Amino acid sequence: MSSDMAVQVNDLHKIYRLGAKEDKSDSAAAALISFLKSPLKNYRKYRSLYDFSDDGQDGVSGDNILRALSGVSFDVKRGEVVGIIGANGAGKSTLLKVLSRITATTKGEVRIRGRISSLLEVGTGFHPELTGRENIYLNGTILGMKKKEIDASFDEIVHFAEVEAFLDTPVKRYSSGMRVRLAFAVAAHLEPEILIVDEVLAVGDAQFQKKCLDKMQSVGESGKTVLFVSHSMPAISRMCTRGILLDSGRIVKDGSVQEVIPMYLDVGGGGAEYKWDDNNKSPGTNAVRLRAIRVLDEGMELCPVVNIEHVVKISMEFEIMEAGHVLAPSFWLENEHGVNLFVALDQDPEWTHKPRPTGVYHSTASIPPNFLSEGLQSVSLAMHEFAPRRLRHFKVEGVAMFQVVDKMQGSSARGQWVGDMPGAVRPMLEWQTVYKP
Repeated sequence: MSSDMAVQVNDLHKIYRLGAKEDKSDSAAAALISFLKSPLKNYRKYRSLYDFSDDGQDGVSGDNILRALSGVSFDVKRGEVVGIIGANGAGKSTLLKVLSRITATTKGEVRIRGRISSLLEVGTGFHPELTGRENIYLNGTILGMKKKEIDASFDEIVHFAEVEAFLDTPVKRYSSGMRVRLAFAVAAHLEPEILIVDEVLAVGDAQFQKKCLDKMQSVGESGKTVLFVSHSMPAISRMCTRGILLDSGRIVKDGSVQEVIPMYLDVGGGGAEYKWDDNNKSPGTNAVRLRAIRVLDEGMELCPVVNIEHVVKISMEFEIMEAGHVLAPSFWLENEHGVNLFVALDQDPEWTHKPRPTGVYHSTASIPPNFLSEGLQSVSLAMHEFAPRRLRHFKVEGVAMFQVVDKMQGSSARGQWVGDMPGAVRPMLEWQTVYKP
């Protein structure tokens, strides 16, 4: 392992054997016999949980086999900040548990150079009966630190966690938010060379999440290695230079975050394009049917990830099979919190209040730069008719998605602020200041 490497993973496999349903005895005699056989039966069951010598792929087969990780290989250099992303069940948490040495590998090799500090669950490594103060020293000792090293960081940990008043209270009486604040403060401040953080930060409030992200960013900038799991693409985009996308226990993509995030959106089932190839199954009526929805950039290319400073276009493709209808295509956006941002109705003067002939149409609306806020946006569509009668031909919700990110490289409403900016939209307003000395 070269000196510039912090983590090396080679052909990593993690396999679990799922539990089987217990057989229930249908008579007293059968129950007695089962009881007498229990010690041997339980021993065999225990051995089978860790025995994967069945014939099959990689020597493992069977309906009760779960492959949490399959042939995962990657290297992480010292000082890299790597985002690990993927849908629920992709294997992210299992990978971090293997790297943190919480669980053993089934097959493969993991090499780590440096002291690891990990935060994978609320209160990781805390003893509920011990106080906050005692748990700080306990965790530091587990990390291999001396008492004087922990003393040097103690005040900073307590201040960051904001638990001064509860420092000598048993951790079992802490709220989940208090436990995660203290756990993160301990993990981040006890001088780790490799910091591993799972999605557990979502437990905290917005202000705490901002503090954690700022702290992880400073840890990365100080030359330490950070492995960060999150479903928040703005956080991944802002913090990480590299991303690893997992799906079904395998690495789908390992590259820059600009390459990985679009693939994550596609793997998650909601991408920048959705098409209906069969007109008979597409949304609509005998008069008009929806054919496709696309999220595009200024060059009319598919754009699953949008820089907040760029124009984004929503394009609806539909086919009119029956002439003479006055139609109004529309779309609306919802953010990842389910907030409806706005509804946009087609205002093209060429077709407003006019009957349309048969044919294929592309209605495209442009959303200006510096208008949407960071986060995942979902696109819903509808087609209404105003004449010769009023009706709705189709309504399709959440059929396409795109991610808005703020790269903080140009001018946006963020300015020089690097923290969290809440709000459904983030317009770039015009400011004027009058100064009178």
